Amino acid sequence: MNDSARLQLPQAAIAIVDDDASVRRSLTNLFSSLGWPVEAFTTGEEFLASDFKSTNCVVLDVELPGMSGLQLLEHLVRTCSGIGVVMVTAHADQQTRRRAADLGAAAFLAKPFRSDELVRTVRQRLELGS
Repeated sequence: MNDSARLQLPQAAIAIVDDDASVRRSLTNLFSSLGWPVEAFTTGEEFLASDFKSTNCVVLDVELPGMSGLQLLEHLVRTCSGIGVVMVTAHADQQTRRRAADLGAAAFLAKPFRSDELVRTVRQRLELGS
């Protein structure tokens, strides 16, 4: 991506919560290449055990071992106003989409998604939250 794709909010921190190692790796590389601080986590519990309060946006898989993505979303909405959540899943059904929207997800993307679509979605969420 070119320099115009870079976000002008260097303090914005992105968290990736996905149990698929290849997804974590590729999304970490994507956001890092844009100059955004990024951390990746395998489970919702691992994310909650981190210093996640500095996170501005979470790219969150719906299906996770242990705490589901929807359960983590619900927890974040209840306890951490201001953290935007972009839900991603390979199993996008209408009920899950509706539940994520009702809980306050900023967006819901079906895997596989285009990297520019995810970057645009995260950028919009960060700009709204700033």
